Amino acid sequence: MQIQNPVLPGFNSDPSMIRVNDTYYIATSTFEWFPGVRIHASKDLVHWNLVTNVLDRVELLDMKGNPSSGGIWAPDLSYHDGKFWLIYTDVKITDGSFKDMKNYLTTAEKIDGPWSDPIFVNGVGFDASLFHDENGKKYLVQQTWDHREYRHPFNGITLTEFDVKTMQLMPETARTIWEGTPVKLVEGPHIYQINGQYYLFAAEGGTIFTHQEVVARSNNLDANSFQTEPDGPFLTNFDTPNTYLQKQGHGSLVNTPGGEWYYASLTARPWNHATESATDPRGWSTLGRETSIQKVEWDAQGWPRVVGGHGGTTFVDAPKDAIETKAPKNHSQHDEFTENQLDLNWNTLRVPFSEKMGSVGNGSLRLIGQGSLSNPYDLSLIARRWQAFYFDATTKVKFSPYSYQSMAGLTNYYNHSHWSWIFITKNDAGQAVIEVAENKGGLRNGQYTSYLQDAAIVIPEGTEYVWFKSQNRKTYYTYQYSFDGEIWFDTGVKLDAAVLSDDYVVQEYGGFFTGAYIGLAAVDYSGYHSTATFDFFDYQELGDVQIGPNQYTFGASEERQFD
Repeated sequence: MQIQNPVLPGFNSDPSMIRVNDTYYIATSTFEWFPGVRIHASKDLVHWNLVTNVLDRVELLDMKGNPSSGGIWAPDLSYHDGKFWLIYTDVKITDGSFKDMKNYLTTAEKIDGPWSDPIFVNGVGFDASLFHDENGKKYLVQQTWDHREYRHPFNGITLTEFDVKTMQLMPETARTIWEGTPVKLVEGPHIYQINGQYYLFAAEGGTIFTHQEVVARSNNLDANSFQTEPDGPFLTNFDTPNTYLQKQGHGSLVNTPGGEWYYASLTARPWNHATESATDPRGWSTLGRETSIQKVEWDAQGWPRVVGGHGGTTFVDAPKDAIETKAPKNHSQHDEFTENQLDLNWNTLRVPFSEKMGSVGNGSLRLIGQGSLSNPYDLSLIARRWQAFYFDATTKVKFSPYSYQSMAGLTNYYNHSHWSWIFITKNDAGQAVIEVAENKGGLRNGQYTSYLQDAAIVIPEGTEYVWFKSQNRKTYYTYQYSFDGEIWFDTGVKLDAAVLSDDYVVQEYGGFFTGAYIGLAAVDYSGYHSTATFDFFDYQELGDVQIGPNQYTFGASEERQFD
């Protein structure tokens, strides 16, 4: 049995992986998407199932007004003293000199909760983790933020003792244990106690193509006591531009019951347009930062090394003692909205799904129009991750727009300034019409384009429902519509998928840490709350289907493949 990377496709970054008895768990970042912190489980490191979203109530997470790519950065999951411990960061500022943030702790006896009310820990820096020392002490390990313009903002790794009696930190014990290498941007620290040594794993280089993971170790936890691994870094793709996996770095270490070692890391799979160089730009990561797993061995000097070299491999031998996990072959989803709560795969932005947004159940989703798709406060949108390069997404919607200010339909969405959609609205003649629009980011919150304009498709009188479809083909996607669900018409609009990638967004905005989504939305910024009713949503991954002569079979090769 082999692990095929990425094991968690689509936006599933900053993995914190642990093992409890025979079960492995991975917690991943969710940023501004609600609920916060996804947990996947596996018994073989090969097949993974989404089992819970931890921060599922406002008492644990309130992100209203948070900037795009703010919110939950790099949660840390651990298990000790018979319970799960989760450290998580809510980042309130992403641009500029400051990164105002709050670090919290919550615990639970079972992975699916209930999770305790949060305990505020500190705001020193993000990417905090909790280290449980064999001597019974506990420490918070974290990146340290420095807003001063004459200092580097990533000011080393700070260790602070945590008092389990008061459940508070002891600030007087704080010290810098490692400043990182000259690559800088040191973050994502985790400490492991192995064979009498303390090993510090930390990311550097920024979460782009210069990303890397570095290891340092010490026989104590004193200030500046950690020494960097020679012949490093431990993991990087900076010097392996043609490998299938890129950006590997930030992650965590785990051992198996049989004594084998594995490392879970964020990764990305960029692609290039046919007109572009394969290395400049290195590519467009529309699926965001995903999770990969590499096997680890220890050299004669006791340093960890990635099996196959520091660039990692797509296919990795699974643990010899693995118990095969049952899991679906892909992440396709069909939702008839029969339940009165949203499926685990659905997310909302910043706040939980509520009566203000609409309701779900009895075979339909009802969305009440609020602010635009650029609104960080009041938005009626539910969405799920792109988890494959090739997929079709379809929905059926009933909507009576009040004016051109009310809209409802199917959206491909990255953040407040990078999105597109096909939607029902009303033209100046008072007719219900179908329009396709795109927001591309840039200055002053983006360049908005209506593609059909006066040629918007008039919906025939008496039509109750309209069907919308998005056909996503890695480098581009298109929108279709139907009035009966059988005969489909193309809108004639072909959109560049690169616009919905981390690598495109970083050119125009400081927060570029999530990934593309497909979803359903209703907008009515007039304030008259026009309501859309969606009968179903269908997301079908096309898997290994060969779609065209220049499009490759998904995951079939170790090397990067380009259109």
